[in-house]
Amino acid sequence: MINRLPALYALRAFEAAARHLSYTRAAEELALTQSAVSRHVRTLETDFGCRLFERAGRGLRLTEAGRLLLPGLQQGFAALESACASLRVEEGVLRLKAPSTLTMRWLLARLSRFRLQQPEVEVQLTAAWMDVDRVDFEREPYDCAVLLNDGVFPQDWEHAKLFEEWLIPVCAPEAVATGNWDVARLLAAEQLHPTPDRRDWRHWLQATGLSDQVPLKGGQVFDMLELGIVAAARGYGVSIGDLLLVAEDVEQGRLALPLPTAVFSGSSYYLVWPKARRGQQRFRRLRDYLLAEIAAMQLPAVARLGAPGQA
Repeated sequence: MINRLPALYALRAFEAAARHLSYTRAAEELALTQSAVSRHVRTLETDFGCRLFERAGRGLRLTEAGRLLLPGLQQGFAALESACASLRVEEGVLRLKAPSTLTMRWLLARLSRFRLQQPEVEVQLTAAWMDVDRVDFEREPYDCAVLLNDGVFPQDWEHAKLFEEWLIPVCAPEAVATGNWDVARLLAAEQLHPTPDRRDWRHWLQATGLSDQVPLKGGQVFDMLELGIVAAARGYGVSIGDLLLVAEDVEQGRLALPLPTAVFSGSSYYLVWPKARRGQQRFRRLRDYLLAEIAAMQLPAVARLGAPGQA
């Protein structure tokens, strides 16, 4: 026999009161009276046979039982809210999560054109800084996402590879006025690191066989790819960028490629979405549009090292 659950409204009242440690603020949030919140909590205490709050001066303090109950309720209500939100979203709306640098350098302009071409599909974009790209469709309010990944996803997700990540050094155009760089020039340059662990420079130097000749140096360390690219464009040194994401700036003379060799990072950008989400045609239309945009791009002619996978 399934255990009887307490009333949902009583659990909600407790969760709000526990979060605010105040019946008054919980009542304001839930559009109830303070006495109603207090009554719901007493109902739970009677049901559980224990106290959930105790007085602490003018405020409230959770008892041990209350502290045990709260985390599970918060997770449960978050899951309920996410499930309900996915049904409330209009059929023509896609809530998209994407990395910040990809959004600023490439995706935002494409979505603006997509909106003009297909006005019946509204894309609500959220740019998020992610050290490791991830999305939780059960707990986050998104219908789809663009992630930098090795191509391994849950079985209940659809995914489409958009483009591979090819790492390449970038600098200000005036820094290559006298031609491409050699090892001595790279040694003398200020290294700009778009990640705190310096993994992009390390990967590029190892793949090009320059690790023994060009050590990883201090330089300026950033926490996102975009900051490293912007700093390089302003002449502060040489950073690592993604070939596709810097292609338009290179073409228009805002960035230069001092060492025109790109190295495959092992990851690619993917559009992902849940197979069970309503309106699958919307996802396929967005996928087809983004793939067509990528196919139409002209990338700089550079040497390439590394074989991308088949994912």
